[in-house]
Amino acid sequence: MSVIQAWVAPAAGQKLTKQEVDLGPLGSDEVEVQVEHCGLCHSDLSMLNNDWGIAQYPAVLGHEAIGRVVEVGTAAKGLKVGQRVGIGWTAGSCMHCRPCKSGDQHLCAQAQPTIAGHRGGFASRVRAHWAWAVPIPDALPAADAGPLLCGGITVFNPIMMYAKPMSRVGIVGIGGLGHMGVKFAAAYGCEVTAFTSSERKFDEAREFGAHRVVATRDPDAVRKLAGSLDLLIVTTNVALDWDAMLGTLAPNGRMHVVGAVLEPIPVTVFPLIMKQGCVSASPTGSPVAIEDMLEFAARHQVLPTTEHFPMSKINDAFGRLHEGKARYRIVLDADF
Repeated sequence: MSVIQAWVAPAAGQKLTKQEVDLGPLGSDEVEVQVEHCGLCHSDLSMLNNDWGIAQYPAVLGHEAIGRVVEVGTAAKGLKVGQRVGIGWTAGSCMHCRPCKSGDQHLCAQAQPTIAGHRGGFASRVRAHWAWAVPIPDALPAADAGPLLCGGITVFNPIMMYAKPMSRVGIVGIGGLGHMGVKFAAAYGCEVTAFTSSERKFDEAREFGAHRVVATRDPDAVRKLAGSLDLLIVTTNVALDWDAMLGTLAPNGRMHVVGAVLEPIPVTVFPLIMKQGCVSASPTGSPVAIEDMLEFAARHQVLPTTEHFPMSKINDAFGRLHEGKARYRIVLDADF
């Protein structure tokens, strides 16, 4: 099917309207997926408002899509009609560059974002290269699995790369990303410290698995953690007291940024040298990393905390996200 129904953003900051969209012929290495659910990520809001300067309009947003394969291209591998899959931030990559051949397809210079120059998952159907349509384990509730495909892998990847089950891990920001980071780190066996600017989230952070909760606006509380954390994952997109954050690192500790902080992060190098510390960052993850994350989530029943809207209420959902009221991820249920 080339003509689909989709919720389209006509221009930056404008309300979405339901329209017919012609996807054209299915590529030989693509699959087409009938959307059942699609998470609403803060990145969708950033793209709607063109905060990053890479949006292309008219835009069909949505990059946490869950659904069933309805058509398979002639060169597509490993998927069949009727199979439930998920499509996250990336809908395709070149598959022949060095990162792609090394298993780091998410670092491909030609990677195709699902919502920039491509039609995303706020639609009746969405397409992706077969390798980026990741099977969803039967043990995961499909209705709530969507946010794992972007927010989930974004926080899971640094935990798998840089933490061990006995590591002391800090998660800065208990929002759409951070609450999943706490859940994953706790399930992995880490001692988890949650940092939040909102004291009303203290109890929830503990329910998510945090062993300790600290107010980022309390400098004394942050200073008491000096030299104690092996890994500090920053999920917020706002400026922090970076010297204080770096001060929490233990020897060989690492501050890893996954929140889209738009301002430069000042780093005082000498204290970092003395503790042999690191500052790093990462995007989402490769298809195999996403598969591993989904399997881990299914095994340990790590799921985002969600609230649901019918997709026909998509503008209301965007409004709730913009007002900072989402607890903690919004999922849109297709009702075309």
